[in-house]
Amino acid sequence: MSAGAAAVRPHEPVAGWRGWCLLAALLALAMALAPPLATAARRTEYAQALQFSLLAVVLPALTALGAPWCRVGPAGNGFLCTFADRLADRRRHRREWPRALGFVACDLAAAVAWHTPAAVAASARHGWLAPLEAVCLLLVGLGLWLELVVSPPLVPRSGHLRRAALAAVAMWVFWVMAYVSGLSTHGFYRNFHHVAGGLSSAADQQIASAVLWLAATLAFAPLVFWNALQWLKTEDPDTELQTLTRDERRRGTAPLTGRMGGGAPLS
Repeated sequence: MSAGAAAVRPHEPVAGWRGWCLLAALLALAMALAPPLATAARRTEYAQALQFSLLAVVLPALTALGAPWCRVGPAGNGFLCTFADRLADRRRHRREWPRALGFVACDLAAAVAWHTPAAVAASARHGWLAPLEAVCLLLVGLGLWLELVVSPPLVPRSGHLRRAALAAVAMWVFWVMAYVSGLSTHGFYRNFHHVAGGLSSAADQQIASAVLWLAATLAFAPLVFWNALQWLKTEDPDTELQTLTRDERRRGTAPLTGRMGGGAPLS
C-alpha cells in the first residue's frame, strides 16, 4: 500500500525555466542534425566542431536541466517519472563516489572517441552516423550532467566540492581535445579539403579549436565556480551525516540519533 502511494505521489511544480531549457535542448538537436550545419559539418572543421559541441555538451546539459522525466504522463506521473522517482531513491541511499566517477569516465571516453580523426572522417562519409552520435553522446552525457546539476527528482550524488572537481575535469578534457586539434601542424583531420581563395586549413582548424574550447568553458566553468563558492560558504550537511553514519557502522555502534547523552541506547 505504501509502495503504491509512493509511486503515484504528487510532484512539486517544476520551475518554468526548466521548460525553456528542454525547448532549447530540442532546438540544439535540430540545429545539429539538420542543414545547413549538418551539411557544412561534412565539409569544414569549424562546422564539425560546432555540431560536436552541440551534441556532446549543449544537448545533454540542457536536457538534464530541463528534467523531462517530470513532464511525462497525466499530472507528471508517467512511467518515466515513476522510474525517475525510484532511481532518485536509490541514488539517495547509494551515493558512492566511484559510481559518479564511472559515469563521468564513460561520458568523456565517448566524447573523445567521437572526436577522433577516424570517427570524424566516418561521419563525414556516412551521414546516418550523426543521429547515432547524437543518441550516444546524449545518453552518456546525461550520466555526467546528472552528477553535476539537480534534475528533479534526481539530485547529484556528490557534495559541492566534488561536483566542482568533476566539472573541472570534464572541462579540461574538452580543452585538451581543442588544443590537440588546434595546435596540430599537419592538420588533425585529413578528410576536410580546402580550396584556394576560401577558408584556409589553418584558419579552419583554429576556429574549430576556439569553438570547442568556448563551448566547454561556458558549460562547465560556471559550475566549477558556483560549487566552489557553495563549498566555501558551508560544508554539505548531507555528506557529513553520511560520513558519520558510515563511521558508526564500521565501529558497530548504534546510530547517533539512537543514543542518549549517557551513551545508553533509547528504548
